[in-house]
Amino acid sequence: MLQLESQFSPQRMSQSTKTAVMVIGGAEDKVHGRQILHTFYNRAGGTDAQIAIIPCASRDPEAIGHRYQDIFTDMGAKAIEILDIREREQGQDSLWQSFIHNCTGVFMTGGDQLRLCGLMADTPIMDTIRIRAQLGEITLAGTSAGAAVMGQHMIAGGGSGESPNRSLVDLTTGLGIIPDVIVDQHFHNRNRMARLMSAIAAYPDKLGIGIDEDTCALFESSRSFQVIGKGTVTVIDPAEMCHTNYQDIGTTDPLSIHNLRVHILSHGDRYDIHKRSSTTESH
Repeated sequence: MLQLESQFSPQRMSQSTKTAVMVIGGAEDKVHGRQILHTFYNRAGGTDAQIAIIPCASRDPEAIGHRYQDIFTDMGAKAIEILDIREREQGQDSLWQSFIHNCTGVFMTGGDQLRLCGLMADTPIMDTIRIRAQLGEITLAGTSAGAAVMGQHMIAGGGSGESPNRSLVDLTTGLGIIPDVIVDQHFHNRNRMARLMSAIAAYPDKLGIGIDEDTCALFESSRSFQVIGKGTVTVIDPAEMCHTNYQDIGTTDPLSIHNLRVHILSHGDRYDIHKRSSTTESH
């Protein structure tokens, strides 16, 4: 698998379009300003955009696929293909593979991240999407479940409203688009701070990113992301964590996690993953 450092090679980007990986917290505005969806459309090429929609996380993939198809058609996309994948074997469909090899944008919808990974992980289509996204050849967006799968490790489920503990979060393998992060979505809207902290206690070599609804962490390079949208992105940074009792307690016992750093970022703020530092829009 390509490492994070090889993402988004500038020489592979179009002169007119700067590609990105867009990690969306869910419930993005689909009716009024459509800020995040317009950003995806523009970064995928605007009127030259050839967009693949992957709705297989949804319980009703046909309906959700057509909803996004209508949105991007109204915006003026050149071509749109719905990859209505319901069996793993379809992940090697030659016609869909051909479209993925030539498309400019891929949009993964919300639903169940376990279903999305179960159908798409290690398929030729997803391997191509991951490599092209990491090379900066396409703009890739995932909302809700489509955001949760971005890391090498994925939050598959869990609770809220409790103190951090091992049973609060269910972790499994994600799609590894951005291997260094663990993503949680609908973040403050569903009170998920404690479960993201619990996930980071399990994998302290990762960076926790909690994204609110109608909010996006937009990765333009391997080093940093910027925040767009109406909510916030919470960063849980364990780089200076000096103690946790994670390995020594029962599954429902409260966790000790010492010296975590927490950043709350809003629209226009940026975060450098390697320097572990944030900047505001004015800087």
